[in-house]
Amino acid sequence: MNSAKYTQMSDKQLKQHLIKHRNDFAALQAYLNRRHQRLNPIIATLNDSDFDRKIKNAIQNQMIGNK
Repeated sequence: MNSAKYTQMSDKQLKQHLIKHRNDFAALQAYLNRRHQRLNPIIATLNDSDFDRKIKNAIQNQMIGNK
């Protein structure tokens, strides 16, 4: 499969493909590139008065999103 096909796949489809084809390094690279391109928003700054709460909320949201 070529890299153009990987870009057309959804995240779920690409993950399923990687599970079935563990030696498909082009698919793995496409997946890693996709993950790297996503924006990582700034949750809080060090001087933020609500730093702990914001970090805990971000962790909880990440855990819920991965289910």
